[in-house]
Amino acid sequence: MKILFFAGALRADSCNKKFVREAMRLVETKGGYQAEFADLKDYPMPPYDGDIEAASGVPETTMKLGEKIRAADALIVSTPEYNGSIPGVLKNVIDWLSREKSVSLTGKPLLLLAASPGALGGVRSLWHTRVPFEVLGVHVFPGMMGLPNAYNAFDEKLHLKEEKTAQQLQKLLDQFLSHIAPKA
Repeated sequence: MKILFFAGALRADSCNKKFVREAMRLVETKGGYQAEFADLKDYPMPPYDGDIEAASGVPETTMKLGEKIRAADALIVSTPEYNGSIPGVLKNVIDWLSREKSVSLTGKPLLLLAASPGALGGVRSLWHTRVPFEVLGVHVFPGMMGLPNAYNAFDEKLHLKEEKTAQQLQKLLDQFLSHIAPKA
């Protein structure tokens, strides 16, 4: 089973990139999963504009990301929280992906995570981020996780410092993996 991981952030030192990579590492320790990280910085897209789409179609970078999504059996995404909501870069990616002739996101199972330096861990963003994914027919897993105090949450190997937090993430990942496992 192939799982695609990405963060709704561009910054190289993003705590959401660290969080989703930690989730990826934990999934890889399970065995039986092919995990791939996609950095949105490698898929630059202009702000969605119908005039751009009419003049030159869906950007090639959108199509390339769509191919990766299409090839995946499931998605795990970690989103920042900007002003209590979904970050513009992630919303823009979703908007462009929705313009594919066959929307790559439709029907994909998705686990949402969030990391924030604040005390709430990005949970307000999680609820806003669910909406555009669900509108496109993505099967958003009901369980989600926010990581508070994210700037201080990782050790020098970029693993979660607190055992209780690592266990919480592992439990959520196990639930999601069980949910998406092919039924015999």
